[in-house]
Amino acid sequence: MLRKIILPIIFAVLAYGFWVSPDFKQIAAGVAIFLFGMLFLEDGFKAFTGGILEKILKRTTDRLWKSMAFGIVSTSIMQSSSLVSVITISFLSAGLIGLAAGIGIVFGANLGTTTGAWLIAGFGLKIDIAAYAMPMLVFGLILTFQNAKSAKGLGYILAGLGFLFLGIHHMKEGFETFKETIDLAQFAVPGFAGLLIYTGIGIFATVVMQSSHASLVITITALAAGQITYENALALAIGANIGTCITAILGAISANVDGRRLAGAHLIFNVTTGVVAIALINYILVAVDWVSAEVGIASDNWTLKLALFHTLFNLLGIIIMVPLLNPLVTLLRKLLPDPKPDLVAPLYLNDAVAEFPDALVETVRKEVLHLYDNAFEVLAHGLNLHRHDIRSEADLLELAQQPEQLIEFDIDDIYGRKVKVLYNAIVEFTSRSQGQLPQEHLERIYVLREAARDIVEAIKDVKHMRKNLVAYILSDNASIKGEYNKIRAQLGEILRELNVLRESGEDADLVALDGLRLQMEENDSTLNGDLDRLIREGRITAPMATSLMNDSSYAYDVARNLITAGESLFGPRDLGMQQAARDMELDEDELNDLMRQPS
Repeated sequence: MLRKIILPIIFAVLAYGFWVSPDFKQIAAGVAIFLFGMLFLEDGFKAFTGGILEKILKRTTDRLWKSMAFGIVSTSIMQSSSLVSVITISFLSAGLIGLAAGIGIVFGANLGTTTGAWLIAGFGLKIDIAAYAMPMLVFGLILTFQNAKSAKGLGYILAGLGFLFLGIHHMKEGFETFKETIDLAQFAVPGFAGLLIYTGIGIFATVVMQSSHASLVITITALAAGQITYENALALAIGANIGTCITAILGAISANVDGRRLAGAHLIFNVTTGVVAIALINYILVAVDWVSAEVGIASDNWTLKLALFHTLFNLLGIIIMVPLLNPLVTLLRKLLPDPKPDLVAPLYLNDAVAEFPDALVETVRKEVLHLYDNAFEVLAHGLNLHRHDIRSEADLLELAQQPEQLIEFDIDDIYGRKVKVLYNAIVEFTSRSQGQLPQEHLERIYVLREAARDIVEAIKDVKHMRKNLVAYILSDNASIKGEYNKIRAQLGEILRELNVLRESGEDADLVALDGLRLQMEENDSTLNGDLDRLIREGRITAPMATSLMNDSSYAYDVARNLITAGESLFGPRDLGMQQAARDMELDEDELNDLMRQPS
């Protein structure tokens, strides 16, 4: 609704500007080219996600100062605090970093974005920047047509920088010639009223362009041309700082609750910093004059003094907010509490991670674990076992042999509501998100989706078993009852071992799962030998034997699927390590040799 109102207003203002002065076209074109360059630059850096950026992010967020340093350095390089904020929200949504670390990155990004003002004020306005733009555009566009992802990404970065420089050139030239038609400086508003009015203009311009960098470039080029006063330029910079959090807020709409908390922290930090800058502007200006004199900035070099002001008030905001980080985290958790777990709906799948491969893989892994947790209930109750018994250290065979109290539940209903819905969501999300993923991440997504399928297949096999299982564990025939209790206990042991791995929170040793596989093979071969004996001795009927053969086959499939899913979910997350662990597993001949050894 808001966009429907703002868009006609923007078109009307542009049309009026084109009508009033042809020179306005050059300024507007400069802004458009600059924003186009920002899009190219962001696409270029996104081409390198799924590798270096994610690894650096995960390794540099265990301390607050490291998080802030990452925010400063990454924003200085990418010249986009918005992109850094969106990446951070994606990683936070996937659980790869904590909320405090994410807030630290946002603090650092706000300081890092001030480097753009220094570059433009210090170099961009003093040299023929268009001369550097043309070679960048030529080489950059050539590289964008290459097949290699890294070459294409580098091409987008070069072309983006070229468009940025070209846009700055057109804005600078446009403001210079625009003075011949209209001198915007005549609209300057002095005093506190002007501070508030131009802060509002800065907020609006940044919300529209979703780039504080673009707002600052316009402000600096207009200030250099004398089209706005120094005081009004300061207010525009404050407004741009506040308005830049709109991108993080929009990026958090599709994120989980932690992503929305981070967007809230971004808003609180920027608004607080803006309010402090307005309240203390006279003191900050004294500091700007003092620092300028110390480092040799001329008293009338308004553009560099604007860049210094931008840095100082962001630094002041960090100094104020860092001691309040823990209370801020507490406040955000209170204002945006964790939702009550809805076991029916996906908890982790969200579009905020779609463009960041590591975050995407981790999100899918967590959702498959969510699927496993729901399946654990269905599998346990389907075997007529209580989950707390499986999680305990009690002898499951002894528990299975006790007088039975049937666990009443509709397995089809629970499967449909708590498992099938999640599985469908995982398949749909992974299918939709695979577009530009690197091969390594595609393989990991495939492995996780196969694990989800194995879990679902295990439940289906338990569904097939349940009718006979319920009938025979309540039977008066002790022999058939005993065989089905053995199956229940054996599968319960597998669920118990997998639960231990699930709760450990660490990569499991896949070799340890060989014991489960060996036990499964032994039980299957033992059952085949026992069947003939039970029939010969007349202890079970032929129909009972047929049911037992079928259900032992289902039980074997349940065990195999669960162990395979466990290897994918709880084993090493690195595919190379996972494959190495699988190579160490016992093959079929080794299993048979172990089974033939005397106990």
